[in-house]
Amino acid sequence: MNRLISLDSNVLGLVTNPQLSPETYACNEWLELLLKSGHTVVAPEIADYEVRRELIRANKLRGLRKLDGLKMSLLYVPINTETMLLAAKLWAQVRQLGRATADNHSIDADVILAAQSLFTAEKLNLDLTIATTNVRHLGRIAPAKDWRRWS
Repeated sequence: MNRLISLDSNVLGLVTNPQLSPETYACNEWLELLLKSGHTVVAPEIADYEVRRELIRANKLRGLRKLDGLKMSLLYVPINTETMLLAAKLWAQVRQLGRATADNHSIDADVILAAQSLFTAEKLNLDLTIATTNVRHLGRIAPAKDWRRWS
């Protein structure tokens, strides 16, 4: 079944890391398998921002080139007004339930990523899974799964 797979920043960082370690190699293989299986894989703008700012700070030009190249092969999902309105609603809901994912004064990128992912899945009429290494936080807001435990 074709799904919408949304990449969290930790996964996006792995697949754009030019240093091949066993983990980055495995993550790239996993991504290729998803794409070959016909899934729609998205790079949310908030995840791109989180990865890009660190690559720029550390002057990692090869990583930036990989990130830019990956954006051409995946569906890039920009932040828009509808996304931010949904993110504000989700932010308030998780706090009302006592399940916040970040400090109250934080912008809370997890909530923005979840809103981008949920909005895109609804628009494309696809079931959503957010691929992450942080299921504990993202799973409070949207369907999330550790990419290393994919089946």
